[in-house]
Amino acid sequence: MPLPLIALFIAAFAFGTTEFVIAGVLPQVAAGLEVSIPTAGYLVSGYALGIAIGGPLLTLLTARLPRKTLLVWLTVAFVIGQVACALAPDFFSMLMIRFAVAVAHGAYFGVAMVVATGLVRPEQRGMAVAVVLAGLTVSNVIGVPVGAAIGNALGWRATFWSMLALGGVALIAMIALLPAATGASARPAGLLKEVRVLGRQQVWTSLILMLMLMIGQFVPFTYIAPLLQEVTGIEAVSVPWVLLLNGAGATLGVFLGGRLSDWKLMPSLIVMLALQAAVLAAMYFASPHPLPMVLAVTAWGCLNFAIGTPIQARILGWTADAPNLASSLIPSGFNIGIALAAFVGAAMLNGGYGYRDLPVLGVGAMIVAAAVAVLSYLSEQRSGIKPPRRVEAH
Repeated sequence: MPLPLIALFIAAFAFGTTEFVIAGVLPQVAAGLEVSIPTAGYLVSGYALGIAIGGPLLTLLTARLPRKTLLVWLTVAFVIGQVACALAPDFFSMLMIRFAVAVAHGAYFGVAMVVATGLVRPEQRGMAVAVVLAGLTVSNVIGVPVGAAIGNALGWRATFWSMLALGGVALIAMIALLPAATGASARPAGLLKEVRVLGRQQVWTSLILMLMLMIGQFVPFTYIAPLLQEVTGIEAVSVPWVLLLNGAGATLGVFLGGRLSDWKLMPSLIVMLALQAAVLAAMYFASPHPLPMVLAVTAWGCLNFAIGTPIQARILGWTADAPNLASSLIPSGFNIGIALAAFVGAAMLNGGYGYRDLPVLGVGAMIVAAAVAVLSYLSEQRSGIKPPRRVEAH
């Protein structure tokens, strides 16, 4: 693995950990900032909003900056943000700080994906995307539980001091391992072209696939704890172990998706979407039975991230001549999908459906996604057009 990819992975791990670790210490944060737990929950949604809205805007505003310089300063913003979070005197300050870090988060992943694919040969781009994306999955498997444990033992502010140390490691890796060539930014394509490439069918259909994937993933995942406890009958103390298996499956899935992207992207993606529909159906039938349910949840996690990798690789491949806006829409699109999925799940539950019914919606979403992928691939094959060439740096 090229050393620059390791630097991008470490920073992705840091950003992913600080996004999700708040959930593990939310009651302590609420008590420390003297707000209710539901109010403290806005620290989660506020972060997602910062990624979704601020990330693309910052990416466009910094399109002319050297890539290495931008990545280093985004990591510096992360480090400063962790200090500010650890010292935050009240809830509003914490919310604003989290929003600012989230803007840097959204821009980081947009830029890091483009840089990662430029560091390797074209046939290795799927795996390069997988390495960066793995930072997010590993953050959930390792970073979030460790950060939550630190917060439970030493107080929630200690969690953010530990994030500061992690950010320092990421910053050193970024400065030391990213080559000087990475510092050159691609020739600006212009805002009009950046917007125009989003009209390519391979791009907007991939965004549809992303939305369907988020519905299939986060409608059940948002309520996975009550699903496992109330329907499957798993004790609350055992739920984290099931989530750990889900996260391990996700980490495996990232690299599986990367390999398949570099082999046969669209055929592999279509097959995996169909398989995920089957796995979600299996979750519905297995949900009253602990062992089959645990196996289904693990396979579900694996396929979620195996599918996400080729979707991102396809967007990056088909926008290589104007990548800034499209790449920044990847983390933005995922976070909008997460928010929408949580809303849809709540609407289902409020409408009288049970936790067991949530995976069924995912089955429908995966069937829609598979159909869209097939139609997109057939259209691409008939037209005979190829992805654009990457704009060379200057």
